[in-house]
Amino acid sequence: MKRYYVVVAGVAALAFAALAQQALAEGPYKVVKTVKVGGAGGFDYVYADVDGRRLYIPRPGAADVARITVFDLDSLAPVGEIPKANARGVAVDPKSHHGFGSSKPVVMWDTKTLAVIKTIDVEGGPDGIMFDPFNDRVWVFSHRAPNATVIDAKDGSIAGTVDLGGEPEQAVSDGKGHIWVDIEDKDNVAAVDAKTLKVTAHYDLAGKCGGPGGLALDEKHHILFAACHEPANMAILSADDGKIITTLPIGKGVDGAGFNPKTMEAFSSQGDGTLTVIKENSPTSFEVQQNVPTKAGARTMTVDTKTGQIFSITGEFTPPPPGQRRGQMVPDSFSIVVVGK
Repeated sequence: MKRYYVVVAGVAALAFAALAQQALAEGPYKVVKTVKVGGAGGFDYVYADVDGRRLYIPRPGAADVARITVFDLDSLAPVGEIPKANARGVAVDPKSHHGFGSSKPVVMWDTKTLAVIKTIDVEGGPDGIMFDPFNDRVWVFSHRAPNATVIDAKDGSIAGTVDLGGEPEQAVSDGKGHIWVDIEDKDNVAAVDAKTLKVTAHYDLAGKCGGPGGLALDEKHHILFAACHEPANMAILSADDGKIITTLPIGKGVDGAGFNPKTMEAFSSQGDGTLTVIKENSPTSFEVQQNVPTKAGARTMTVDTKTGQIFSITGEFTPPPPGQRRGQMVPDSFSIVVVGK
């Protein structure tokens, strides 16, 4: 009889977990549009220029296909491209109307015409990238030294480099002289003074959030959302002192995060085909609101804070060879996935 009750209890627990997961999949958000745009090349980051109403998607690869593709942010109609730019990510200065791609060399263009202005020689291996409105600079991140190269967005001159003490992924700015960068290989978040280009602190994620691959910021309340690989958690912490407020579960294979101040929601995108939505009820109260089914491989994201929509990118893949994470992307299968209410 005891075995019977154990089996029943186990089945009940599994059923409860399945119902809970189903409930988390239900909610206000859903995939509202999927646009197959095809084309050769890989993909990494996606960037919404909210002011300029353009969506930038770098397609890195061989010299004859590497480019940055550009779409209308509202209709997703193709606008044009920046050719021969083997970039991983994009950042835009809305004041000077200059765009930058994290290629080597960094490419700089006019966002109105998409004409290349210049290329900028940098060291390291450009990967992530961010525009900081505090002093109109672009931060280009690299997993090898120098970890960050800082560029003046007005003229493309190099302002300096920063040793972040590890491999950076995503970064955020409060626009007031403070920058935070998640350091993936050290399981911490680096706090940086944007004026002096010095690291002022490292916030240890204390084993609660390993391999942070995404970072978002509630600027008003100075709260950071660090999205991690192992365990698959979102660590929510104070941007002022790094104190962890709470951790919440997210999907597997995160590589991007964002925050919408209008809805007080943080988002993380995962390669397992989920977008996790975390609701900030107050600066001390947070909950997983929804795990939105998206599409396998859609691991990076960008938020259009004007419409509240979230954009991700992926393709169809062949089965992975033994010992590898993924197979080859099926030709012309590359797609833009839009999540909204």
